[in-house]
Amino acid sequence: MKESLLAGFAMMLVFEGLLPLLAPKVWRETMRQIAEFRDGQLRFIGLLSMAVGVVMLLMVN
Repeated sequence: MKESLLAGFAMMLVFEGLLPLLAPKVWRETMRQIAEFRDGQLRFIGLLSMAVGVVMLLMVN
């Protein structure tokens, strides 16, 4: 379990690093736009990403 969790975090970091590595201008503009979102919009995005993650975990197990 511990190794799977660490592997999952490692993969998350790899995927999160791809866009700034390959397209830093696009990444910077995206982060600027996200910073302008209202709190409710950010919470919804967080909830949605958590739900997708839970569904993916259930599919794997």
